[in-house]
Amino acid sequence: MPESCTLVEDASLASLNTLRVAARTRWLAEPSSAAALPRLLDSPAARDGFMVLGEGSNVLFAADFPGLVLRPRFATVGIVSDDGEAATVRAEAGAGWEALVDWTLARGLAGLENLALIPGLVGAAPIQNIGAYGVEVAGTIAAVEAWDREAGRTRRLGREDCAFGYRDSLFKQVPERWIVTAVEFRLSRGAPLRLDYAGVREELAALGAARPGAGEVAEAVRRLRRRKLPDPARIGNAGSFFKNPVVGAERAAALQAAHDGLAAYPAGAGLAKLSAAWLIERCGWKGHREGDAGIAGQHALVLVNHGQATGAELLALARRVAASVEQRFGVRLEPEPRIVGAQW
Repeated sequence: MPESCTLVEDASLASLNTLRVAARTRWLAEPSSAAALPRLLDSPAARDGFMVLGEGSNVLFAADFPGLVLRPRFATVGIVSDDGEAATVRAEAGAGWEALVDWTLARGLAGLENLALIPGLVGAAPIQNIGAYGVEVAGTIAAVEAWDREAGRTRRLGREDCAFGYRDSLFKQVPERWIVTAVEFRLSRGAPLRLDYAGVREELAALGAARPGAGEVAEAVRRLRRRKLPDPARIGNAGSFFKNPVVGAERAAALQAAHDGLAAYPAGAGLAKLSAAWLIERCGWKGHREGDAGIAGQHALVLVNHGQATGAELLALARRVAASVEQRFGVRLEPEPRIVGAQW
């Protein structure tokens, strides 16, 4: 194995996923350099497959993993270019996302403030196209560096080549081909702030920020997230488990006419995004518990592990939630986290 990497056999993943599922992996590697990836991927440890695991905040292990789990430890962050008005920031995949948000804000750079307090590492951000409070990370990405297993080399893909969509990207669509190694963000010192998402202006007012900057927006978002979402340090969860479903605009209007209070938002030409939380709550799942598997009392989108729930038990509950929503509203829900060891 490369000197820049540790390799552990039959490793526990219980502390490496925020749902706290007691899964194991045949091999665990933590490379401290992207240069270690080619040899790791060609090693016998990867013979039965591989997956990249950051902070485990967007994954549900429904079974043990039979191959190699890679946890990137390369985490350098720096400014590539800066013209005074905007800068390009390059962050390696192993850097913490929240640490990057703070790093950019400390340098007067705006763009990531609405994405504050999202758990995970930088490498996961483009894969999932993380988003919150009216912002998707794709809007700030200039390029993504990734190891291309098919070509056997590192490639730099511009934003237009990444096939970004709602919680989706090229890297998520073909995970066996791509391993994100670094991301370049184009961030501004003077771009207008995004304050139009529900609750943001009210939280800023509560903070006394009459003329807020990016730092105040980040603090408002953090306060909102802490109130609405359970802390993974206190109870196992992976944040929002279900995507907000996207349907035709006419279908959304019909649902709104039939169900008072259902929120819908524009989602492109002829499309609308519905509130999955509203649909789930109306089906009576908020705060529900079956053994140690449950739905958070604070937010109906959040699947929680109260202690010793298995991944299979959590997945079974999530499937029942989705089935009830489809039966009542005719709307299909899809999971946001990656499910390992089972099909949705």
